[in-house]
Amino acid sequence: MKSMTKQRIVLVDDHEVVRLGLKALLERHPNFDVVGEAASAREAIELVASLQPSVVVMDIRLPGTSGIEACEEIVQRFPDTKVLMLTSYAEDEMLFSAIRAGASGYVLKQIGGEELVRALEAVGRGEALLDPAVTQRVFQEVRKAVKEEEASAFSHLSQQEKHVLLLVSEGKTNREIAKALFLGEGTVRNYVSSILSKLGVNNRAEAAAYAVEHNLKEYIQP
Repeated sequence: MKSMTKQRIVLVDDHEVVRLGLKALLERHPNFDVVGEAASAREAIELVASLQPSVVVMDIRLPGTSGIEACEEIVQRFPDTKVLMLTSYAEDEMLFSAIRAGASGYVLKQIGGEELVRALEAVGRGEALLDPAVTQRVFQEVRKAVKEEEASAFSHLSQQEKHVLLLVSEGKTNREIAKALFLGEGTVRNYVSSILSKLGVNNRAEAAAYAVEHNLKEYIQP
């Protein structure tokens, strides 16, 4: 049976006891080799430059330069090295800052030993991994961002223009729209022209497609 290549790991935490505990845990695993330890972000970056590890297990809160800043530099300079953020904190801003910095994983220190091993194996395979305690929060933020993006797609339209666009997306003619909204046909034509200009589209079909794509119905006030 072919032996698995060992993952070369650097541990970064300003608490020596934490590093010793992690090292003892990981060195019991045949596929891990702890090749270096660092107590600061600067030490971590220097170690990664000299040792080229597979994975850096990085505490977020470090003296001086934060673990997030160190993660960003490591990912940019050494793209073959993955960073797993290990923290006591489940704060939203830290989580999203770590993701933006290029971290491959984010787990809480309360994680069990076997879960940490699986997390390191997943990150080593190139997978992205989040602690279950924070995963739901990420999905909530993503959904919120999508909603905000959709809403901004119509922010430059008046409520009346949104109503006209909705009827355009339903295939209504200007005459039908005028009747439904108690407007003159000329007024509707002006609204449609304004809508096309504001959306940067060429015709009613493109405007209708835009409305459907960005879920216009959810942003219509009664």
